[in-house]
Amino acid sequence: VQLQASGGGLVQAGGSLRLSCAVSGSIYSINVMGWYRQDPGKKRELVGSIAPSGTTNYADSVRGRFTISRDGAKNAVYLQMNSLKPEDTAVYYCNVNGRGRTYLNTWYPFNEWGQGTLVTVSS
Repeated sequence: VQLQASGGGLVQAGGSLRLSCAVSGSIYSINVMGWYRQDPGKKRELVGSIAPSGTTNYADSVRGRFTISRDGAKNAVYLQMNSLKPEDTAVYYCNVNGRGRTYLNTWYPFNEWGQGTLVTVSS
């Protein structure tokens, strides 16, 4: 199972960006999907997560500005970021956990990270 994140870039304060993360491989089921971010020298922090039911959870610092969503048919998770602030500058990572399928049609648990995509917000 692999994750491929995209959509980062440079944007002015007040602008918007949309991050995407696609899950590939032999998948039996996907559980929670989430986005984290990390500044250099700081701990990685949760930005938002979404359960299979659609229930979402956000960090206080982004609630009301960011929206996480998922597409079950495409095995993808998205992060719509609006009203961006300079303090949102960080490397953003997607995280997905679930069950992978083996060639014997059995399953195994996985918890994978995307490669990270840089978001830079200029003031």
